[in-house]
Amino acid sequence: MSEQATEARPSIEEMTRSNSTYAKIIYILYLVGLVIGLTAIIGVVMAYVKRSEPEMPVWLKTHFDFQIQTFWYGVIYLLVGILLATVFIGAVVLVWWMIWLIIRSVKGLSALDRQTAIEGTFFGFGRDL
Repeated sequence: MSEQATEARPSIEEMTRSNSTYAKIIYILYLVGLVIGLTAIIGVVMAYVKRSEPEMPVWLKTHFDFQIQTFWYGVIYLLVGILLATVFIGAVVLVWWMIWLIIRSVKGLSALDRQTAIEGTFFGFGRDL
């Protein structure tokens, strides 16, 4: 019976591959969220669920933290852009938000392909603020 339990349990490599696929899906959901906002909400929920899984490599856990951070900073950018939409600066903030989200998502997807940790940053460039 213990042999069957051992065989049924996925290996670390399989779990890493599965979680890496989840992280890719979340980045894609964020990009689709530029058109259909609901997908970004689904993505952040998935990131919160996956972040707490045990036996996950640290480099992969950084992606889920990065995705959660991206969502919440993105919500702030979006709200500020909408609030300022009556003046020109609101449009600039909304365009910046879209570019920022695309850069962060592409940066995350690229790091996932290399199987490396991603550094969480506020603007998407450089170190944390």
